[in-house]
Amino acid sequence: MASLFKKIKIFLEMIKFEHSIFALPFAYLGLFFAAEGLPPWRTFLWVTMAMVSIRTGAMALNRLIDHSIDAENPRTKSRALPAGLLTRPFTWTITLLAIAFFLFSTYQLNALCFYLSPIPILTVWIYPYAKKWTWLSHWILGLTLAMAPYGGWLAVRPEWCLEPAFLSLAVFTWVAGFDIFYSLQDQSFDQAKQLQSVPACFGTERAVQIAQVSHFLTLVAFLGFGLIQHLGAFYWIGFAVVSLLIYREHQLISKFGLAKINEAFFNMNASVSLVIFIASFIELLMSHHV
Repeated sequence: MASLFKKIKIFLEMIKFEHSIFALPFAYLGLFFAAEGLPPWRTFLWVTMAMVSIRTGAMALNRLIDHSIDAENPRTKSRALPAGLLTRPFTWTITLLAIAFFLFSTYQLNALCFYLSPIPILTVWIYPYAKKWTWLSHWILGLTLAMAPYGGWLAVRPEWCLEPAFLSLAVFTWVAGFDIFYSLQDQSFDQAKQLQSVPACFGTERAVQIAQVSHFLTLVAFLGFGLIQHLGAFYWIGFAVVSLLIYREHQLISKFGLAKINEAFFNMNASVSLVIFIASFIELLMSHHV
């Protein structure tokens, strides 16, 4: 039993479970705005379970598919699989269980969510291979996480509409931008192994410029969401703070390069996710008198 708990601890470290904070708040935003306040606890529970399980499966799948690449990369060779801390059969078992639980969670929500559930599974399967043949892989990752706010919306309102699309566009461009920054760490390795990241294909300076454009579109999408929802002061204060955080992220990369990559990647982006969620949620509660 102690050995199993140790393996689970190593597994959670391998998939960086704490990075769930990036997408989960956006799923909640879609959920809360669709419900125009607090949703039924059951819906909240199954959206949470769906998000945690699909992210667990996605990250584990990424580690499995990239196992041989990670073993050659000095930055990643100490990860659990190449280091032999976990076996592939054990990791595959957890991966498939997580994906199965995701399907079950969507089934508990509504028919549309269940029918659409193969789409995120497909994209998380494609992403690890995509970076081997196209520099657009950053936006494929963005697309995967961009389904979170729309999925949260559909959990309450199983119908297509424009409002959550702005949140999805924001997540799509935001994730692509910070993934470009993250891949700066592996630029030389990617070039040597002919992996198609934006930094490997276009160089550091151009990669930073592309990330800037992507994050500008993020702010445009947040702006559009605030306008179409007729949100008030709390949201716009949050929007201003998020704009400053994204500016700070780019400033850190431009000024310090890889020396500040962890602060720029995790601290700034976790803050972006939490700030826009808290500001939007307060605005929603105030405007609907929940």
